[in-house]
Amino acid sequence: MRKLIYGMNLSLDGYIAAPGDDISWGVPTEELFRFWTDQLRVTELSLYGRKLWETMSSHWPTGDQQPDATPADVEFARLWRDMQKVVFSSTVDKVDWNTRLVSGDAVAEITRLKAEDGGPMDIGGATLAAAAMRAGLIDEYVLVTAPVLVGGGTPFFTALDSWVNLNLVETRTFPDGVVLTRYETKR
Repeated sequence: MRKLIYGMNLSLDGYIAAPGDDISWGVPTEELFRFWTDQLRVTELSLYGRKLWETMSSHWPTGDQQPDATPADVEFARLWRDMQKVVFSSTVDKVDWNTRLVSGDAVAEITRLKAEDGGPMDIGGATLAAAAMRAGLIDEYVLVTAPVLVGGGTPFFTALDSWVNLNLVETRTFPDGVVLTRYETKR
């Protein structure tokens, strides 16, 4: 059975994007970018909601070809392009770069993918992750918290019908006061 990991940058008040989908407050330092690259390197399959897919696919397919691309950008872009991805959307009609589109029941498909043998899967996008969270499918939460209050926007967590108990498995501090906390779901 595969492990499903939900991890994103978030503000101290719990948002992955400020109003207007503004994520400019979350620009990672070189060390934090390396952390996310290392996470990508060990991920076998990435699951995306529409909005996050549109954000990622607007830059990373050619991120290594940009004039200002750093060696870290080049590595991340190549890893991202080469890895297997699934996009869950009823409005997107075409995907590329080793990506498969699912327009049906996301929870049923994520449940099926989790039951397969294989390496870890990550899930991104607040709406998609919320559906997986409510269905009890998330095995690990990776919160990379920036020392900023944005006052509203897209929350990292969704409302739940029941508690989810977690075990803290890692903490780490990055430059600029960014703090990583990683939790596994108690089963």
